[in-house]
Amino acid sequence: MTPERFKAVASRYAGLRIAVVGDFCLDRYLEIDPAKAETSIETGLPVHNVVRVRAQPGGAGTVVNNLAALGVGRIEVVGVRGDDGEGYELQRALEAMPGVSVQHLVIAPERRTFTYCKPLIVEPEREPVELNRLDSKNWTPTPKSIETRLIEALRTVAGLSDAVIALEQVDKAETGAITRGLLEAMDTLNDEHPRLTILGDSRRGLADWPSVGFKMNEAELAALLGRPDAAESLESVKQAAVELSIRTSEPVFVTLAERGIVAARGPEVVHVPALPVRGPIDVVGAGDSVTANLAAALAAEATLREAVELAIAASSVVVHQLGTTGTATIDDLARLAVDQNETTA
Repeated sequence: MTPERFKAVASRYAGLRIAVVGDFCLDRYLEIDPAKAETSIETGLPVHNVVRVRAQPGGAGTVVNNLAALGVGRIEVVGVRGDDGEGYELQRALEAMPGVSVQHLVIAPERRTFTYCKPLIVEPEREPVELNRLDSKNWTPTPKSIETRLIEALRTVAGLSDAVIALEQVDKAETGAITRGLLEAMDTLNDEHPRLTILGDSRRGLADWPSVGFKMNEAELAALLGRPDAAESLESVKQAAVELSIRTSEPVFVTLAERGIVAARGPEVVHVPALPVRGPIDVVGAGDSVTANLAAALAAEATLREAVELAIAASSVVVHQLGTTGTATIDDLARLAVDQNETTA
């Protein structure tokens, strides 16, 4: 990607309006100082003393974090939170980011705020060590009243947006924001807004999703097509991505960890290798940085290859940020995406 093209694409970000619909979580980090370890008088068990608490948006909120870091002008949040302390922290963290609107964040007293509580051992001159996570989730189906409000919000923001990112973070179907009803509503957006970029990502797989842009890993691609051989080699991934893109008439992006990303749009297919590792890594949040950067770049009229190059650069920045779900700024991308082009041209 030339410096001129990078500037042309990145300069459009401030004028973009992107909606993020899905499962918004609270990432709560508990930093533990092992030097302050104690033993409980009551139980005789070790006590981990927390010396610092950090809270930041996770799940779909990580996508929002990355869009804000890119300087996207307006970011619409479409999701649900509980009427609890974690929900308050989540909303406060979202509102603190530039350009973010929480007008369509549904507050639901009957739901818990999806929370990842992450205890970290933090010592000077050492990498953080994450202990067993404590998760709070909803295990019952999302009430129809909440689904209806989310569908109404999606329809409202879609008509005003340049792109929609849909992220499903829950493991159990129908317990989060991305319900069957919402997917059906999303399907109608293609006809109502044919120029709208829609990119979907789900940890449960995209088999039951409508024809929108798909972002997945190679195992998810093979599972969706019902062909284990689709992930056997780089060439088989390329062929499978093209097949799926032609079937859906939408772009397909397949992440391959250290091998990079394969993207297809109809018969067009590109592969961009991952950048070299520059030290210790933490892969948490890397996938969401890819999703955010792909959607922003496509909405800013980047080519397929340019969008993937920017996503590769963003993920390289994020994996080198330890003990947090990181983000990549425009300056970060300029340094890596442009240098990448110059060294591989």
